Amino acid sequence: MKRIINTTLLLLSLLVLGKSAYGQSPDSTKHSLKFSGTVSANNNGFSLVPTFSLGKPAVQTGFNISGNKGRLSFHPQFWYSMLDYKPWSFIFIWRYKLVKKEKFDLILGTHAPAINFRSATVTENGVEKDVVKARRFYPALEILPYYHLNKNVSLSIYYLFGTGIEKEVSSKNHFLSLRADFNNLPLSKQLYLKFNPQVYYLAIDDADGVYAAGILALAHRKWPLSVSTMMNKALKSEIAVSDFEWNVGVTWAFGREFVEK
Repeated sequence: MKRIINTTLLLLSLLVLGKSAYGQSPDSTKHSLKFSGTVSANNNGFSLVPTFSLGKPAVQTGFNISGNKGRLSFHPQFWYSMLDYKPWSFIFIWRYKLVKKEKFDLILGTHAPAINFRSATVTENGVEKDVVKARRFYPALEILPYYHLNKNVSLSIYYLFGTGIEKEVSSKNHFLSLRADFNNLPLSKQLYLKFNPQVYYLAIDDADGVYAAGILALAHRKWPLSVSTMMNKALKSEIAVSDFEWNVGVTWAFGREFVEK
């Protein structure tokens, strides 16, 4: 599997060098700032990286901030336990769109930082106390080439490398995924489905595995609310992870664009 990762990274590097030589499409003449986000509530907060899983009902918020004049975007995420309102994970994702074409995008990113929280009991002056411990992952680097088959269907490869700072967490994490995005599968004039399947390879220190996952969402063209389910199945795993995970949740999406006068 490590040979697969090295080969994939080499191909992605050649892709970066080749695509970056082409010119980019012109920007709009006016500056604008796009702000959007989602707030989701589900019955089982889990992550494709087991270190980040919560295993309880959760609220997950995510925001996207970008401008049309630059290629830099910011995607902060704040996840909480729904039962005790304790923080679950904070992830501050910065992305730069190195290539932006009609059919192809190439995005480089970093999580600066990614923080996962865990509840723990400590003894202080002979008294036990419940505390929340922060476990940091930095640096976390990502590369994401997208190929758009049409406006509703795209294929992508996603690679993420992260290093745990605290001794109690994994020191090296590799995540390599092959993804497909189907963003508009009509059921009726107003109802449609979004389906995002993926097959991925995960390596945590000396253990690794191959998994299949997917998100299926039902949405309405005029409503900001959607219903979704997320599933994860271990195909072959040396990592201590549940053989099958799933959840169901409700998501509220919002967004606004600010344009200079």
